Amino acid sequence: MQKIDELIKQFLEELGYEPILNMLSNVKSGKKLRSKLLLAIADESEIAFKICAAIELIHLASLLHDDIIDESELRRGARSVNAEFGTKNALMLGDILYSKAFYELSKMDARFASIISDAVVKLAIGELMDVDLGEKFNINKEAYLKMIYNKTAVLIEASARCGAILAGLYEKDFAEYGKNLGLAFQMIDDILDIKSDEKILGKPAMNDFKEGKTTLPYIYLYENLQEQDRIYLQTLFKKDLNENEKEWLKTKFEEQKALEKAILEAKTYAKKASKAIEKYDNNKLNDIIKAMIDREF
Repeated sequence: MQKIDELIKQFLEELGYEPILNMLSNVKSGKKLRSKLLLAIADESEIAFKICAAIELIHLASLLHDDIIDESELRRGARSVNAEFGTKNALMLGDILYSKAFYELSKMDARFASIISDAVVKLAIGELMDVDLGEKFNINKEAYLKMIYNKTAVLIEASARCGAILAGLYEKDFAEYGKNLGLAFQMIDDILDIKSDEKILGKPAMNDFKEGKTTLPYIYLYENLQEQDRIYLQTLFKKDLNENEKEWLKTKFEEQKALEKAILEAKTYAKKASKAIEKYDNNKLNDIIKAMIDREF
């Protein structure tokens, strides 16, 4: 991953504007799932590293915009760029990262630019879907799945497709792998928002619900509750929860086994991902799945 970080720094230094690097200096580097996925499919090469760097710039830009939309003050345990430098700077920084990524992609095989730019359009639509669903308590599971496909899975799917093209493998199989991995990844993230503590999350637990996100565990919880409890659950939506309200939610999640059901759903998508590429006998891709799924909830 060091090579990718070096390329990202090089791309941004080429812009010749020091505040860009200053604002990003406090941003913690993520796990680079998309890059690890692409490099697990294709051999390491200069073009593979450049595609990874462009994808990571796009992913980072999407996080900057996501934090603005959610008015988040924390990202990976540190102050978000919008909290530290202001919304205007965070917005323009995101635009710069997107634009630089597209510029670098424009110098490559048109197939990579086409796949990734299409994913970014869908990613932006996913953000709009997320905002729209956040207007009220959502009980529509299909709407949730469509939103997380666009907001999260499309860029993971695009990374896998690019890897397959570089490796000369059947693109559709790896697209299916990436899509299902992406869906499982977001479901796990949504579950951890409820199950983990602030030190692990880098943000307060149950923050998604406060921000207006009715994730899969809440949908399953609503489906299993009696009418009176359903009404009460809806009153907690987008509220700054006190300890009693958090405890009520934890108790109901446990009673109704809503989290367990959501975990099983995530594992089902993970199995679909594994099935899609089983004939390639790629242990690295299966290890990516296991690292995401086999953890303490």
